[in-house]
Amino acid sequence: MEKNNWPLWEIFVRSRSGLHHKHVGSLHAADAAMAIENARDVYTRRNEGVSLWVVESQHITASNPSEGEALFDPANDKVYRHPTFYDLPDGIGHM
Repeated sequence: MEKNNWPLWEIFVRSRSGLHHKHVGSLHAADAAMAIENARDVYTRRNEGVSLWVVESQHITASNPSEGEALFDPANDKVYRHPTFYDLPDGIGHM
């Protein structure tokens, strides 16, 4: 496989203090193992990450921003999906 034909990979990093992975950028690599190694070198140079995810860009499907209103509008009339009125016990963290 020629370097010019390497697939594009999306990179997600979980920081030391984070509970979830965040998208930090993209890079080209021949395979997933190479993508992880390159992502480590490029996106965690200062030892800020504890976990990496790499996903080949072609496997990501995104919603169309112009269809956002139709896609997300039905959730606005379901108040139970917005847990702003629930009382949480003091012992529960990270909610």
